[in-house]
Amino acid sequence: MRDVMAAPGRLPESLAVFAQRRFGPKADRAVRRLRASRPDADADELRTRVVAHGVRRASAEGAFVGGPFILLVPFAFCAALLSQAQSMLELAALEGKDPTDPERTAELLVLQGVYEDTDTARVALAAPAAQSAEEGGTGKRRGRFAALWELIMRMARLLGLITPTTETRLLTRIGLWALVGAVFLVGLVAPLVWLPYLAFSYRRSTLALLDRAAVFYAGAPAPRRGNRFDPAMIGATVRAAFSLLVSLAGVAVVVGADLHIAGGRWPVLGIVLVSSSFLVGGWWVWRRHRRRND
Repeated sequence: MRDVMAAPGRLPESLAVFAQRRFGPKADRAVRRLRASRPDADADELRTRVVAHGVRRASAEGAFVGGPFILLVPFAFCAALLSQAQSMLELAALEGKDPTDPERTAELLVLQGVYEDTDTARVALAAPAAQSAEEGGTGKRRGRFAALWELIMRMARLLGLITPTTETRLLTRIGLWALVGAVFLVGLVAPLVWLPYLAFSYRRSTLALLDRAAVFYAGAPAPRRGNRFDPAMIGATVRAAFSLLVSLAGVAVVVGADLHIAGGRWPVLGIVLVSSSFLVGGWWVWRRHRRRND
């Protein structure tokens, strides 16, 4: 995050370099374990398993790293992008490509749609560090908030959460932004509603990205498994419903007990909604922290 905030214009390159260096060896080990655990599996089955696992991982890490707090969205986006990169490296390893080879970095950028071909991507990756420093200084002149907003929007485009304006009609774009606004407003009092929304969005975009990667490396997308309920999506939806019920229960108590402050009910409702939001959000963070330490 420090690197990409210093030069938001170099976000795709920074993430691709980091992902290949950090996750290349992990992807190699993961594919070796998969082959050893399923020695009789054919190439299609192995690709299907890599894609299915990659989609679950990107959905879970993207949604759960951000958790209930929208302020953590940049970290959630970063986690999802890196998870997607690891899955693409695993698909490359399945086809005999060395995931630790720096050539994979250029291929990641092509698969993400940043560049049209690997030659152009290599040139961009070889750009001098002074260029990154110059772009970072431009971001600072615009202000830290503007740089952060640009970073979030670039991450969303890389993830496929925001499609180019030329690919969608005006009414479709208006509807999508209205949905985001509605989820944001509800999330102010029921923060866990972000979990199923983000998990679903990551699932859809990651499937599309890994299909492109499978075609790139194997010449065909991975076969789909039968339609089944995703446990991660079910869990996220249940938690979101619980978050909403906590807020509604608080409102019911205020109305049922006819509680007032300064002669009005709205201040009490405001306090209850804000406190319930922080209570549920704090509970979520505590549970995540406890699981990591166990």
